[in-house]
Amino acid sequence: MRRRIARGAPAAAVAVAAAVALSNSAPSDSAPGDSAPLPASATQLAPASQLAAAAVPAVFPTPRSLVRSGDDIAVTGRVVVVTDARTDPSAKARLVEYLTAHGATRVDVTDPPHTPKASPHLLTVLLGPAQRPDIARTLGRTRAPDRTDGYAISVRPGRHAAPDVVALGGHDGAGQFYAVQTLRQLFHRADGKRGKVANVQVSDHPSMALRGTIEGFYGQPWTHAERLDQMDFYGDIKANTYIYAPKDDPYHRGKWRDPYPADKLNELGALVGRAAANHVRFTFAVSPGESICYSDPADRTALTAKLQAMYDLGTRAFSIPLDDISYTKWNCDADLKTYGAPGRAAAAAAQVDLLNDLQRNFITTHEGAQPLQMVPTEYGDLTDTAYKQKLRASLDPAVVVMWTGTDVVPPSITNTQADAASQLFGRKVFVWDNYPVNDYGNTSGRLLLAPYDKREAGLSDHLSGIVANPMNQPYASKVAVFGAADFAWNDRAYQAATNWQRAMSYLADRDTAATEALLTFGDLEHLAPTFGATPWQSQAPRLSARVTRFWTDWDDCDRENAVRELRTYARGVERSAAIIRGGAVQKGFAVDAAPWLDATQLWGSAAVTMIDALHARDRGDRPGADKLAAESRSFQARAKAVRIAPSRNTWGEVAPKVGDGVLDSFLVQADTRLTLWDTAGGGRSLDTVDSPTVGESTMVACEKN
Repeated sequence: MRRRIARGAPAAAVAVAAAVALSNSAPSDSAPGDSAPLPASATQLAPASQLAAAAVPAVFPTPRSLVRSGDDIAVTGRVVVVTDARTDPSAKARLVEYLTAHGATRVDVTDPPHTPKASPHLLTVLLGPAQRPDIARTLGRTRAPDRTDGYAISVRPGRHAAPDVVALGGHDGAGQFYAVQTLRQLFHRADGKRGKVANVQVSDHPSMALRGTIEGFYGQPWTHAERLDQMDFYGDIKANTYIYAPKDDPYHRGKWRDPYPADKLNELGALVGRAAANHVRFTFAVSPGESICYSDPADRTALTAKLQAMYDLGTRAFSIPLDDISYTKWNCDADLKTYGAPGRAAAAAAQVDLLNDLQRNFITTHEGAQPLQMVPTEYGDLTDTAYKQKLRASLDPAVVVMWTGTDVVPPSITNTQADAASQLFGRKVFVWDNYPVNDYGNTSGRLLLAPYDKREAGLSDHLSGIVANPMNQPYASKVAVFGAADFAWNDRAYQAATNWQRAMSYLADRDTAATEALLTFGDLEHLAPTFGATPWQSQAPRLSARVTRFWTDWDDCDRENAVRELRTYARGVERSAAIIRGGAVQKGFAVDAAPWLDATQLWGSAAVTMIDALHARDRGDRPGADKLAAESRSFQARAKAVRIAPSRNTWGEVAPKVGDGVLDSFLVQADTRLTLWDTAGGGRSLDTVDSPTVGESTMVACEKN
């Protein structure tokens, strides 16, 4: 499955929309819905020909430096791409793909000694190491950072019959690939004509070395096709890490000693290859803690054989998760004799023995292998214990330790907390972030579509990286993963509200109406639970603000305006499902969200008809109001009857939660006001009415109050 090349709204137009959204967004520690939706200026786009010269393109992840430097240049029918033996093959392939998608009918790939004679009619693109002489000359003062994954881009309009030139220089192969991914976002079309490239200078590199996801949830694992799609997605967003650790893959955990069957091994090999093509480090995790005998040479041989099989497929990164296991018992008598009575210190001693053995006798003896990663049994707190003390004192310094924050699902992660964790484990920790995972009880019936948020700027100085643990629903997970990758790339520039809109635009293939539908739907799935009673992100902040404003205006007798505004939004809720299913949004998202979309349409219809019922009663049409209220109740009953079936999650066939606590509460309050209309003085809040005469008309009640 290949990623789509956006051919819809011009990139420059979308860039201005995002720039306007950025200027009007809430701070990064605010819920995106706390402010108004995209302003009209962001959704009613000016002609691309007017925007192209002025806009600073919206590029994600956010570059460290991106400045506009003049007029844009055209993609000519024939384009010359200059590469050499050091040019990254994946970067070259993507570059040709993107040029073709934006108007080039012929792309000639050549090397510096054989570059055709310069022609003002041929766009020339230089791709390779930033130090290559032709690239270095074109980059000029725009330097590629001398850091892993760093890159620079310089767009140079031709002068005096010289061709337009774009230089894409990388510190390494990944840097070249990321330069091309940034170039992908610089293309736009002017009034339907041939594509253009925004004239910018870019110098960029990531803040964190490790960025991406860990497929570490319980429940139905992703399919092979879904994982392949994820690798392409990670390439798009410059995420470089994928950890294969699905809890319900039997060969990962329960049957860890057994080799993968041939068909499964073939799939994993294909996945390793797709990851490599996107500069994603496929990290193979095997979790033996439920049954391993740490002191048994046969078990260590079986574990090493499992890793060797994946190394032979091209895997160069490995992880040993030891989470969600007990250290109050041993799996064999030999461990009792070797490490003593079970307990925190003894468990740590056994784990250290195993991990040090693997790091020193497997990792260091295999060319290209990355330092071993591990997940400690105590992975989610800041309490010093005998377990952590043993790891801190004895675990090989090269081993990377993962940490989930101050809890399994932390409401925030701060620099101070990260420093404390690093002190506890004796090294910078690698964060396994349990958002947006939805495999635990408090997520029952939920998609988690709020933005990636509440992680403090500056964490890049205190962590070795962040990987998000996604949902069982891979396409729906892209909303939060998009944010996690942006944060890990440039945490100090990250803004959750802006990123949320860009994530939805990405899923909508830049379609404005589909983006707004996704924002509306995402608001209804905004609640982010913890393992406790208090969520760390609130439900439906955009809708909640509108409902509050509606009742304020209603009770102030500005009822026509109240009805008009909330009804418009409710119609947007009602229509969002059909728009999301209309073709612009990635099909997999609509499949993932199908039961929630079904319920959203019904809840939206219930809201529209209930608002109409209030309006009718306010105008004195009691029979019409009663009929509309009954219709709303019918829609509500149908919405409550929707089930997630079959469920990919461990919660089973439950009702999808949609705007719960906000949308349903509004409907209850509206229905109650209709029922007590005469008693409450024209549907006003019982808390604010001075007992009007029973039977008085609504208008009289408003006039008196």
